[in-house]
Amino acid sequence: MQPRNMSMSGVVDLAAVKAAQEAKAKAEQARAETARQGGGGAVSPADLVIDVDEAGFERDVLQRSTEVPVVIDFWAEWCQPCKQLSPLLERLTVEYNGRILLAKIDVDANQMLMQQFGIQGIPAVFAVVAGQALPLFQGAADEAQIRQTLDQLVQVAEQRFGLTGLTVDPEAEPGGAAAAPAEAAGPYDALLEEAVRALDSGDLSGAVQAYKNVLADDPGNPEAQLGLAQAELLQRVQGLDPQKVRQEAAENPADGAAQIAAADLDLVGGHVEDAFGRLIETVKRTAGDDREAARVRLLELFEVVGAEDPRVIAARRALARALF
Repeated sequence: MQPRNMSMSGVVDLAAVKAAQEAKAKAEQARAETARQGGGGAVSPADLVIDVDEAGFERDVLQRSTEVPVVIDFWAEWCQPCKQLSPLLERLTVEYNGRILLAKIDVDANQMLMQQFGIQGIPAVFAVVAGQALPLFQGAADEAQIRQTLDQLVQVAEQRFGLTGLTVDPEAEPGGAAAAPAEAAGPYDALLEEAVRALDSGDLSGAVQAYKNVLADDPGNPEAQLGLAQAELLQRVQGLDPQKVRQEAAENPADGAAQIAAADLDLVGGHVEDAFGRLIETVKRTAGDDREAARVRLLELFEVVGAEDPRVIAARRALARALF
């Protein structure tokens, strides 16, 4: 299993957009299959913290991550910081009451997993959500920082992948049922799946319309809002000549339309801060309609990346300074 980094606040390239949405669909299918096979009882608090090795990684981490975010604690007996961090993670996992599962991996006994995750030092903490791996933090961290990270993880898992966690029963026998009941399909699942299929086939117009259909009835639907912002971005850059766009932007720094097109390409290429910085500079240089167009596009790109992303927060402050 090769870990894949997944932004906690959004993805910006076509492959990442598809990967996140496909992972959500697979997670829903896995939960439905678990329910069909009779899974879905409550787990005991003791079942929320598990030891995992290479042989059981797929079953205990990858498969379970379709039901609940799995936090991975890479540790070793000789690691002194681990002896402080691991008990804290165990306590917080129980406090989160089924919203996360903690998998403890001894790196001395599982060198292959350590290499696959690219770990250079321990303690190191990762998460796997719907089969996608993302780094959380490495080294020591205080309880407040860990809580904030776990809160963000739970939010992403629920909003992006529909993972609401496990049902915990303090009276349940340890080692009992290990899956939460599958939820009934939501009222917009068919439309959201239609959008994913459209993205898979390269039909960006179809994806945009499918997301708009959801938002027409449910304007606050977070998955549709994110999907629409991403699909519209991909639609805008489709067919552009990147070399020509960047040359025009370089030769005409005060041309608002040229800078906006280049910023879209920046973001699709993963250069988030470059895209934001380009548009903020455009706001400073231009006036009237050009300035407003740059401001509006910047706000749209904020939606693609996600309001909680530190780069968005910093760019919002810079935009405010540029405007006022």
